[in-house]
Amino acid sequence: MLFLLPGPRRPRSIGHAGRSFGRASRLFGRAGLGVAAGAAVVLAAAACSPAGSIESADVPAWKATALPSADGIVLEDAGKILNRDPIAKTATGIGAGSYVLTVSCDGGGKAFFEVSLDGTRLTEAGAACNGSRETARIRVPAAGTLQISASSVDAPLIYGYQLVPAE
Repeated sequence: MLFLLPGPRRPRSIGHAGRSFGRASRLFGRAGLGVAAGAAVVLAAAACSPAGSIESADVPAWKATALPSADGIVLEDAGKILNRDPIAKTATGIGAGSYVLTVSCDGGGKAFFEVSLDGTRLTEAGAACNGSRETARIRVPAAGTLQISASSVDAPLIYGYQLVPAE
């Protein structure tokens, strides 16, 4: 019985013409791999680079497309997070009830939105900063001053949110 054991593969060639063809294919094969590797590096670098500068972004124009138009907005904000410091906005006289918080951000990474009532944290919502919208239902137990704080460790980015009564 004959067994074939794996071993180093050698190109099979017949005569001088076959040997030339084998060398040429190996040279072109190696060059092709180099070109493919270079193209992969260029594409990866392009995918990681931001599409535009957050610092020069037009916040109102971005917000108009990033968040839906809504009636009865209780609290909203949009802006740029250029460093890791949270940006907070408050609204007084918010009544008890259910609300919907819609958040969006762009620029890469993730943004977090902390909601508190009279200094007591109610909830936190997050959004992937790829231009998609996220929503969260929020239950406000009593009337008071509501604060929403936007922050991110992935600055710079552009963010926006709006809080409306739930229907």
